[in-house]
Parts: sequence; C-alpha cells; structure tokens
Amino acid sequence: MCHRRNAVPPSRWNEGEETGMKLEQLDMSARIDGDAYDERMAELTTRFLAIHQAYLFHHRKAVIVFEGWDAAGKGGTIRRMSSVIDPRGLKVWPIGAPGEEDRTRHYLARFFERLPQASEIAVFDRSWYGRVLVERVEEFTDEKAWRRAYGEINAFEAMLTDAGTKVIKTFLYIDPDEQLKRFEKRLEDPLKRWKLTYEDFRNREKWDEYLAAANDMLARTDTANAPWHVVPANQKKYARVSALTHIADKLSEGVDLTPPPPDPAIEERFRKESAGR
Repeated sequence: MCHRRNAVPPSRWNEGEETGMKLEQLDMSARIDGDAYDERMAELTTRFLAIHQAYLFHHRKAVIVFEGWDAAGKGGTIRRMSSVIDPRGLKVWPIGAPGEEDRTRHYLARFFERLPQASEIAVFDRSWYGRVLVERVEEFTDEKAWRRAYGEINAFEAMLTDAGTKVIKTFLYIDPDEQLKRFEKRLEDPLKRWKLTYEDFRNREKWDEYLAAANDMLARTDTANAPWHVVPANQKKYARVSALTHIADKLSEGVDLTPPPPDPAIEERFRKESAGR
C-alpha cells in the first residue's frame, strides 16, 4: 500500500507569501492504492452519517469551501460527501461569475444569503475567493479592491467562526500535464463533455498568473480560525480521501457524535401501535 499524507502541512501556508510554501512545491506523487481507498471511504461514510445526525441534534452549522484548479476533482469529492448526508441537512452552492445584479452590490452579499441555518452544512463549490483569484487575474476588479479583499475575507470568516459556524477550507491542485489528461477524458466522454469549455483552455494560458494569485491567497487567508487544507490532487482517490478526512476531522471537533437516545414519546407511541396489531 502506498498512502502518504499531504507532504506540506496546511500550517505552513500562513508564513507569508515570500517565505511560505508554494503550490508548485507540493509533492504531486502522493497516491493511495485501491484497497486502502475503499477502506478509507467506507470509514468516511460512517463518520459522515454520525456527523450528520450530530449536527441535526445539536443544531450545529458549518461552511465548507472548495477551491482549486479546473478538473482537480472538487465536484467528485463533493458528490461523495453529499451522497451520504440527507439534503435537508446539506446545501451545495455551485458558484459562478457574479450576475448583473450581484455586481451592483458588495461581492460578499450573495454569500451571506447562502450561509447555513442551524443544523445545516453549506458547501461552496468555489466561493468568495473568486475576488482574489479570477477577478484579480482577469482584471474584473482593480488592484486596490482585490488587495483590500484579503482583510475583508478574513474578517468575514472570523465573524462566522465567532458566531459558532465552523469554516473549513480545502484547495485542490493539479499540475498542467494532469489537467490536460483530464480535459482529454472529458472531451472523449459524451456524458462529461459539458464540463469542458473554451474558457478552461484560455485559463491555461494564464497558469502562472493564477498560480501567483493562489499562492498569495493561501498565504494571506490561512488563519487560525479558518486554515487552508491544501491537497496535491494528481491522483483523484488520494485527493478525495485527504480532503474528506480533513473535513470530517474539522466537522467533528468539539461535537458530541454519540447518537441521541430514542424520544420517549415516540417509543411510547410505537408500543401502542405495536400492541394494536
């Protein structure tokens, strides 16, 4: 079995953009074999079931942020989690470019509207970090605005965690060769071609610019209350296990996962129904 954890601990990302680690320094050879993957995923399924009932019973709430490279496996990882948790307790928000109305408001406004209620987990497939990634690289906003956004985002996340909402952030990274292989597979698969757009290829032309923006983002927004978990995702199975294990660990922190006892009133009603058969 070959199973290595992330070679770069997430805590390294907050050492500053000049001295901290960079995405290009990740160990992209990280792998997990098929048997170990199946075992870990089975364990994670059980863990997420326990987490789900605990969040419902204790009225906890959490925000899970997925960022990363195109075709890095964000969607597949989210599907593995959402297939376990009842949709009444989990909301998945795929985030695209802001609409015309959104552009007239503060960029965080549309995210406030999607924050979880008590007993809910909200998953953002891309997020407010678009301000310092796409909007920075494509010059959709001016430099003063995206530089100011680092502090605004940190304050936003601190506000959430101070109010009792967990904020869990995962970034998936793949190298250019692996991305091109995945683009090819999408192109050849009639059921997955819809995932591939001309924009995906155009973004590759600005790989270094996106890399610089992502490295700055990780360095400036890796905080004690909302740290980044960065995953080398050249192998999808490894990336899923790494990301989902981290999410399960963070969701479980400080939460009693013991299943609640049966409701006495429901037990009594069941006995009455059973006696009448």
